[in-house]
Amino acid sequence: MKKLFLIIGAPGSGKTTDAEIIAERNDEEIVHYSTGDLLRAEVASGSERGQLINSFISKGHIVPIEIAIETITSAIKEAPSDVILFDGYPRSFEQMNELDKFLANDSDIELVSVIEVVVSEDVARDRVIGRSRGADDKVEIFNNRMKVYTDPLLEIQNFYESKNLLKKIDGERSIEAIVDEMELYIESKI
Repeated sequence: MKKLFLIIGAPGSGKTTDAEIIAERNDEEIVHYSTGDLLRAEVASGSERGQLINSFISKGHIVPIEIAIETITSAIKEAPSDVILFDGYPRSFEQMNELDKFLANDSDIELVSVIEVVVSEDVARDRVIGRSRGADDKVEIFNNRMKVYTDPLLEIQNFYESKNLLKKIDGERSIEAIVDEMELYIESKI
């Protein structure tokens, strides 16, 4: 059975970096996927789906649920390891509900935990604007991405807390401290 850990956090929270380091340290047992990386890879492929995805990503909008769920579930099922760290999903109440429905009907995947990397909006903005990777790092786009993240956050937190699945980690410490805490927590659950 695949054991799934969802890692959520604001843009710039460090969730992708944290998950990458843990997966590298445990490359035999743990694989990491970033929703953003999977979607960007599809865009880079130049496929029709990639062009459709790009029309949303380039404006800082959420990719439609059907496309995202299809991308995520295929990655989980084809994962080379049984423990999967998946960051950047869910980003809306609807995405969370669709994923929950999918998992309820799939006995091969268990959602073990949702780990939230918590940072303030100021820290997130400084990190994102500071790394300047391209168009999505402009202040207006960042503000839109932050709103997209924070608007449904309370509902998502409440939903996973009610299932005793939410674990919050302080994302404003050193990368080493964050990764060590997250890794120990994941190991305690597998």
